[in-house]
Amino acid sequence: MAVTLKRLSSIPPFIFRNFPLSTPSRFGSLYNFFVSSTNRTALPNSVVNSETGADVDDGQEFLKWKNGGGHFHQSACIDPTVVIEIGAIVYPKSVLGANVHVGSGTAIGPCVKIGQFTKIGYNAALSNCSVGDSCVIHNGVCIGQDGFGFFVDEDGNMVKKPQIGHNVVIGKSCMLCGQVGIAGSVIIGDYVVLGGRVAVRDHVSIISKVRLAANSCVTKDIREPGDYGGFPAVPIHVWRRQIAIQCRSSKKGKS
Repeated sequence: MAVTLKRLSSIPPFIFRNFPLSTPSRFGSLYNFFVSSTNRTALPNSVVNSETGADVDDGQEFLKWKNGGGHFHQSACIDPTVVIEIGAIVYPKSVLGANVHVGSGTAIGPCVKIGQFTKIGYNAALSNCSVGDSCVIHNGVCIGQDGFGFFVDEDGNMVKKPQIGHNVVIGKSCMLCGQVGIAGSVIIGDYVVLGGRVAVRDHVSIISKVRLAANSCVTKDIREPGDYGGFPAVPIHVWRRQIAIQCRSSKKGKS
């Protein structure tokens, strides 16, 4: 559990970062800018907030962002260069850095932080998370959603156990391919590549500069950089040897 989660206690549970957590000049600087008055437009039937003087939507306090036509809550902290496309919405107290692009239909939940130059596709949903600089989040991605937790009650019924996110930390310049599954409280280092359908069990740490072959399953900590594959995941040369032995064994069995 590398990066001391105690230090992150003030940050929402799911963290997708592309910046050093110890660098105050990144997200720290995001709190120093305000929503540009030139980039906001009052919604229809709006009223004037007596405290801020901003036009708001019948007390809902959502405004239209001129650079793209989406909507945002007036308590959100948004750089003037941000693009929020039509149909996208930014909820209260979120922070969006310079040159962020939010695609149509995307929802940025309350208190979400997004670093500069990050691109978010269409119909994505972000909540309970912090996203670093220059990240690419594709269409339909959900980050920081309600966790998958259930228990059986006294009557034998399956009941949902309330929980948020999964307390996962993903380092910078990582690549997660399709159908990757990451369980709770996983720590992933920098420059890690997870091939298609890779699974990572809960409370596992993966060191930086690791590549996992498709369909691999990580069941314990990976502490050495390199290529891994198989179920459970082992160094790639060991996995290939296992496959070769299995092939030879099956051929002998048939003969």
